[in-house]
Amino acid sequence: MANDARVAEAHATARRHHRHRRPLGEIFLVFLRLGLTSFGGPIAHLGYFRDEIVNRRKWMDDHGYADLVALCQFTPGAASSKVGIGVGLAMGGLPGGIASWLAFTLPSALALVLFAYGVSTYSDLLDSGFLHGLKVVAVAVVALAVWGMARNLCPDPTRASLAIAAAWAFSLWPSSLGQIAAIAGGGLFGVLFLKDTRDGAHEPLHAGVSRLVGATALFLFFGLLVGLPAFAAVYPSHALGMFDSFYRTGSLVFGGGHVVLPLLQSEVVQPGWVTGDTFLAGYGAAQAVPGPLFTFAGYLGAVMDPQPNGWLGAAICLVAIFLPSFLLTLGALPFWEDLRRVRPVRSALLGVNAAVVGLLLAALYNPVWTSAVKSPADFALAATGFALLAFWKWPPWLVVILTAAGAAGIESLPGLPRAGA
Repeated sequence: MANDARVAEAHATARRHHRHRRPLGEIFLVFLRLGLTSFGGPIAHLGYFRDEIVNRRKWMDDHGYADLVALCQFTPGAASSKVGIGVGLAMGGLPGGIASWLAFTLPSALALVLFAYGVSTYSDLLDSGFLHGLKVVAVAVVALAVWGMARNLCPDPTRASLAIAAAWAFSLWPSSLGQIAAIAGGGLFGVLFLKDTRDGAHEPLHAGVSRLVGATALFLFFGLLVGLPAFAAVYPSHALGMFDSFYRTGSLVFGGGHVVLPLLQSEVVQPGWVTGDTFLAGYGAAQAVPGPLFTFAGYLGAVMDPQPNGWLGAAICLVAIFLPSFLLTLGALPFWEDLRRVRPVRSALLGVNAAVVGLLLAALYNPVWTSAVKSPADFALAATGFALLAFWKWPPWLVVILTAAGAAGIESLPGLPRAGA
């Protein structure tokens, strides 16, 4: 009887999974649009993702999305890209995960590689009102994400207070270690003081792949992390050395975004692969494009003095720096659903989800608000963008374009404060 029940549950899970699967082309197009419009760094990306995946398409609920965000924050790599990969895996299996990563990554990667080949358009935009408008709209996007997630994940005074405590912790300790400590502290608080009164029913977060595939991915992650330096030492090759350096960087940085820049600088500038000025020029251009900041690796691979460089060097560096994120997400998701069925784990997730809201709240101020709102006009633009998203339900891509154009227009009007001034 027990075996029959397990078989029936497995069939029911398979039917639910099949019902939730989305066409590969749809997954690719959704993330391509996100890759073209998601400005503002990894925290802002989570806001764009939530609006598209939870609000508009209903591919998962807020609890499932917050659980996925928490899982991706706990592991190293490109934080927002891992969330996108996880959504792709859940909706389309391994091909879906690859499609979501490719679509979200390609726009910024192509733009930065073209810039590496001498395209000057992006450097002309770096100080413009249009670029500043892209930073301002990130304020509206992140504010909407905090507001929506807080209503669902912090519905009582205890969890709301926990979110504020996490915001305090991350504000006073703004690093990847502070982020991990806040999430871990939220989980511990949940185990000790929060009780999940639900019966455990929730929208399943499908892995899209088997446990064997997940275990193989984890084995590859650690095997490459240990084995690549040894191979690079035994078989000296610049291509292998590049792959080792960028894979190691992608494996050791938590939170993604700007945190990766010091590691990349030490990997490519100190050995003389890229000059300091060239590195900084590419970093400036990276601020003008949407999508993950990890695509800066493509620029570095293209401009390196030693060969392979150009398109081949860009491809090597991009695959190497994102591969750890892909392997870790692929490896963790098949085991995640069973873990979150355990009652203490569910209680921990109540605390973790509240802590995630607190982290988003802290990030809403720094770096999102502090880098964008420099004048009353900036505040008015951010408030307008928030109203269009929250109340008028305009699509984020349209709000991005209008806010950026509004900032450029304000800058051109005489007698008004310059955008970002």
